[in-house]
Amino acid sequence: MGIYWIILIGTAVASWLVSSNFNNKAKKYSKIPLDNGMTGKEVAEKMLYDNDIHNVTVQVTTGTLSDNFNPANKTINLSKDVYYGNSVLAASVAAHETGHALQHAHAYGPLSMRSALVPVVTFASKWVTWIILGGLVLMGQAGNVLGRNVLLAGVALFAMTTVFSFITLPVEINASQRALKWLNSSGITNSSNHAAAVDSLKAAAYTYVVAALSSLASLLYYASIAFGRRN
Repeated sequence: MGIYWIILIGTAVASWLVSSNFNNKAKKYSKIPLDNGMTGKEVAEKMLYDNDIHNVTVQVTTGTLSDNFNPANKTINLSKDVYYGNSVLAASVAAHETGHALQHAHAYGPLSMRSALVPVVTFASKWVTWIILGGLVLMGQAGNVLGRNVLLAGVALFAMTTVFSFITLPVEINASQRALKWLNSSGITNSSNHAAAVDSLKAAAYTYVVAALSSLASLLYYASIAFGRRN
C-alpha cells in the first residue's frame, strides 16, 4: 500500500472521528438551556446590536446545522434548532455566525480572501471530479501526454479548493473567538456553562482542520499520479 493511500485512509478515519465527536457534543450541549432563556435568534440580534451593526438581518433556514452568514445579502441564516433553540449550543452557533458578520463589517482579511475565491471554488467543485476522472481514464487508454494534461488541469482546480479550505481555518477560528469573547462579556454564558460553549465551538473547529488536511492529502495523491510518482 502506497504512502498516499495510507494518508488518505488516515484522514478519512480522522474525519469520521472528528465528525462523530462534534455530533455527540452538539447533541449534549443542545440539552443545556441558557439561564436567561434567550433563543439563537435573540442572541444573534443582541450581538449585532452590541457591536453597532444594524444592516444585517437574522432569519431561519432549512436543514440541521446549516447555519451560515451570507455577506452578499447580509443575512445570518440559522437552522430551526438554533433559531428557536435556547440552549448553549444554539447560543454558540448563533454567536459564531454573527462573528462572521463582525468580520465582514470590519473587513477581516481572510474572510475577504475567502469571499473572493467563492466563484472559482464553486466552478472547481462542480467540475473537478469529472476532470480528474477523465484524466485518469485517458492516462490508461489514450497515452500519458493527453491524460496527464487533463489530470494536471484537474489538479490545478483541486488546488484551488484546497487553498479555500486552508483560508477557511482562520476565518472560522476567529469567528469562534469573537463569539466566545462576546458570550462571556455580555453574560449570555456564565461560569456554569461557558466551558460548554467553548467545547462545542472547538469541536466544530476540528471539523474544518480535518477537512483541510483531507483536501491536502487528496491533492498530493492526484499530483503524484500526474507527475508519475505513485508510491
